Amino acid sequence: MKASAFVYPWDVVGDPDAARRIADLGVQQVTLASAYHSTRALTPRHPGHRIVTARHAAVLYPPSAERWQGRELRPYEQSWVPGDDPYGEAAAALADAGLEVHAWVVLAHNTRLGEEHPRITVRNAYGDRYPWAPCIARPEVRAYLVDLAAEAAVRPGARGTELESCGWYGLAHLHAHDKIGGVPLGGAGQYLMSLCFCESCEAGYAELGADPEELRELVVRALRPVWAGETTADGGDRAGEWAEVEKLLGADHAALFAAWRDRIASGLRDEAVAAVRAAADGDFQVLLHADPAPHRLGANVGVDPADVLAQADGVVLPCTGGEAARSGVLPPFVPYRTERTVLAANFTVVAGMGGSPATLARDAAHAVELGADELRLYHAGLASDQDLAAVRTALAELG
Repeated sequence: MKASAFVYPWDVVGDPDAARRIADLGVQQVTLASAYHSTRALTPRHPGHRIVTARHAAVLYPPSAERWQGRELRPYEQSWVPGDDPYGEAAAALADAGLEVHAWVVLAHNTRLGEEHPRITVRNAYGDRYPWAPCIARPEVRAYLVDLAAEAAVRPGARGTELESCGWYGLAHLHAHDKIGGVPLGGAGQYLMSLCFCESCEAGYAELGADPEELRELVVRALRPVWAGETTADGGDRAGEWAEVEKLLGADHAALFAAWRDRIASGLRDEAVAAVRAAADGDFQVLLHADPAPHRLGANVGVDPADVLAQADGVVLPCTGGEAARSGVLPPFVPYRTERTVLAANFTVVAGMGGSPATLARDAAHAVELGADELRLYHAGLASDQDLAAVRTALAELG
């Protein structure tokens, strides 16, 4: 069974043993970050450092001066990994170790971009801006993301790409010293707090026959019982979350928001995938990190399974957790797969981040029963030696 491990360039650059160590896990592929958000990352085995602080979202290769000349929205360059092209250096080392390299591209998640250009960000019903979440309904954001997808995906030597956050981002964000958990929002509350009322979205609601100000006031009213702690739990399952959204907004208004957001997200995917394919030579695989509930947001963007599998070559799905977690994400895609479709089950294999590498073989076998045909392992650079030993054993068992 084909397996791929997620890797950062800084896991490999400066460590002559890294590429061979990753290959020895039993994976055939690496998904190597080429455009990534800000993070503070552990490097447990690197001979030169233990912590890397990526201070802002950036590309890990030299961006094209010609492509971005004169444009207000453009990718930021990194300064925390030595060399002009850390992605290219890492990709070459990994390929020399016999690994197929695919580019890992984070799109609609960029705090520095939002801080420097606040007008482009999601604006909630209260008027608060989310600098980490560029609004994908804005034409300038869309143009930026589509060009970033094409450039960051089609790097020298890459055989494919995985596009993360290719859709709506929202309230949820791993912010420093986060203090927003005092009121449990549930999936429905997260969705309501992520509905955008920027100028582009308000124009979209009006185009659908609604008054944007009335919609904004409706969302504020719908959230009052959430702040008071009076709402019923949505159960954490996708159907329960959407039922609670309909209860809070009313079915017609919920459908109107969904119609706008689904149209925008699907259009972005169409353009991004087409741009990647146009930039690539020959057979180039395009996968999207996704969730089968269109109302969900974040790294694994909500999609309609039929729609996304008509656009891309497959999806990478969050499968960490118990059997219920996998049963909620894999089966909705199975009826729409073709011979070329990839359904990749993504497992966190870092025990300290909630993963269970010790049960990977059993959990992966369950994912295969549900329709998965590939594995993704998050994350070869962050995991301890003990975690990696468990991964090695599991992959050998799976064959």
